[in-house]
Amino acid sequence: MAEKITRINPEQLHETPGYHHVTVVEAGRTAYLAGQCPLDRNGDLLGAGSLETQVDQVVANALTALAAASARPHHVVRSVIYVRSDQRDVLGAAWRRLTESALGPAFTTASTLLGVAQLGFSGQLVEVDLTVALPD
Repeated sequence: MAEKITRINPEQLHETPGYHHVTVVEAGRTAYLAGQCPLDRNGDLLGAGSLETQVDQVVANALTALAAASARPHHVVRSVIYVRSDQRDVLGAAWRRLTESALGPAFTTASTLLGVAQLGFSGQLVEVDLTVALPD
């Protein structure tokens, strides 16, 4: 499937910290993952107050969801990252931890990082939403 996914950074647009402005998928099936939260298998929030612990759980959950669709991080064609903060350094820390994780290749594609006021679960600091071009 890699040959059917093209990632582009037009010269006329600003440089990015690792993601691409445009991702083109030629054909195939697509999977839309629900926002992956820092919850364990029992639905309990992990890492209250710890962005690092919560990012690590989101990564683990996202890898599990990708595997269930027979996909890997490099099949991701769009990501949206929600961080409960309005501080640039906190957003940057979440970005770095995600891009340096086993899920890192997912964030080389079209990606958006948002600081938000609230997420769905009390104490939740991060959530990741992924769109995947499934391999043949």
